[in-house]
Amino acid sequence: MIDEASSRSAELCRRLGIERAVLGAPMAAVAGGRLAAAVSAGGGLGFIGGGYGDPAWLGPQVAEAAGARVGIGLITWNVGPEQVAGALANEPAALWLSFDDPRELAPLVHDAGVPLVCQASTVVEAEQAAEAGAAVIVAQGNESGGHGRSDRALFGLLPAVVDAVDPIPVVGAGGIVDVRGYQAALALGAAGVSLGTRLYASTEALDVDAAKQRLVDAGGDDTVRSVVYDIARGPEWPTGYTGRSLRSPLTDDWIGREDEMRARRPEMEELHRRAAADGDVSLRVVWAGEGVDGISDIPSATDLVAAFPLGRP
Repeated sequence: MIDEASSRSAELCRRLGIERAVLGAPMAAVAGGRLAAAVSAGGGLGFIGGGYGDPAWLGPQVAEAAGARVGIGLITWNVGPEQVAGALANEPAALWLSFDDPRELAPLVHDAGVPLVCQASTVVEAEQAAEAGAAVIVAQGNESGGHGRSDRALFGLLPAVVDAVDPIPVVGAGGIVDVRGYQAALALGAAGVSLGTRLYASTEALDVDAAKQRLVDAGGDDTVRSVVYDIARGPEWPTGYTGRSLRSPLTDDWIGREDEMRARRPEMEELHRRAAADGDVSLRVVWAGEGVDGISDIPSATDLVAAFPLGRP
């Protein structure tokens, strides 16, 4: 079993050109160029959270990476060929497509000679990623922070995805913050892991210190999946997607009253806008996964990733 796990990790590292089988999740508006570069400096592969592919945001963040070898992630349901081509023009080490069927956009990535990473929250989505020619598939459980599907937890999903797409390396994502989670994921057939919330609480992440401190102070019971912040911030995501965040007065007041909240959307948008402008992290969104129990400090992402085992012999 140990030899098999080592072989899987080594193959993942070979495909992505890295030393440690750790990927930095492309968290939109959080994973900028500095964070991605810091993850790569630790031996993994950092991804800039390109979101909907806005070049006015993405270009400066690529510059912030200062020539480091990093990838770019995009939100598949809200981008098209133009945004994918724009991201590929930055010559990323890999392109990560999340949240929707990647098969239509995949040829652009392959034509550019860039490894394709695809995220999946169901076995069907993983099979679509395999058909799209993904070099790596990320199995995301519902423990994860930020957006995803609510259906399946990682430890049930992960081995099912591994079996469905073998021999493509599978990365586990959702609630993993340390080497214990890494070892558990490998025991279920993963080749490596993706870190999201743990890297949010790092010095290089693109948010204020107060938001990062909330992650340090919180526990998994303080998180909740909802569409409340999508209504308050926009845009709303396709049916089936929710976002896991830290609880707040906004989630406490409006979960279960989403239609009423939509009817008052301008008021809700202004409330969240003011909270964000004022730095009120008790009210504005702070995305967080269930693994926050394991976060007790705010170190450099380079040091966080360097604590994981080498994935290449």
